[in-house]
Amino acid sequence: MLEESNSTLIQYPTQFTQNIVPKQIHSHNDYWRDVPLLTALSLGVGSVEADVWFIDNTLFIGHELAALTPARTLDSLYIQPLISILARQNPVTAFTANQTTPNGVFDMSGTTSFQLLICMKTDGDSTLPPVLKALEPLRQLGYLTTFTNGTLIPSAITAVGTGNTPLEADGIMALSPRDLFFDAPLIDLDDPNVAYNVTISPLASTDYEPAIGWPGIGNISEAQMGNLTKFINDAHTRGIKARFWDTPGWPIQARHAVWELLLNAGADWLNADDLEAASQF
Repeated sequence: MLEESNSTLIQYPTQFTQNIVPKQIHSHNDYWRDVPLLTALSLGVGSVEADVWFIDNTLFIGHELAALTPARTLDSLYIQPLISILARQNPVTAFTANQTTPNGVFDMSGTTSFQLLICMKTDGDSTLPPVLKALEPLRQLGYLTTFTNGTLIPSAITAVGTGNTPLEADGIMALSPRDLFFDAPLIDLDDPNVAYNVTISPLASTDYEPAIGWPGIGNISEAQMGNLTKFINDAHTRGIKARFWDTPGWPIQARHAVWELLLNAGADWLNADDLEAASQF
């Protein structure tokens, strides 16, 4: 009957993220959460960050060497959980037999791509190959946004390299097909040596303090507002989304003032440590 919690009339395959509204929030240092990845998803956060260290042929997750443990790896904290979640969101049934595009992690918005930001802490040239290998299970299932044959094909997961991720030579630009992208420098998108665009960098980021500097208290200067507008417009004209990291976290009034400033100016991702506060903002 309908009153029974296990009734097939009220249970459905993709309800893992039922009623969760996806939000343009980035979970800074997501692996610090009590439950990495799942805490972010439960709040509708659309982007998470994983710091990876390539040591002894393994990609460990942590902010610094002292925080690493054998069990906490890119595969265990992010790749395998994402595969499990996406399997739930993409059941193989008679109803899905002709579906060609996979659903994303959010039940309420199946076409929304979830961003996995991989920050390479060890040498980029030696860390890139194992990161690409780690993404293979998602790749094989067709879950990775991919640029191939001149076409960008969105999918359930958009993987972006940051930190020491190499761009040129044997880096991201050399990948063909490309299903790991580059976190571009938001304040230097007009670099004449690199034609940044969404097929290379769906995301561009910068440290808020040196780029803008307004602390969220008092009035923002004309020069600060001009910089903010310029950087965001530089990204948007290239089809790239803008993110400012290390925004003020305290006092709360200042944090919220900066969040409001960024959103009103058109910043695409709200970089946050307090996910619950950001999700309710």
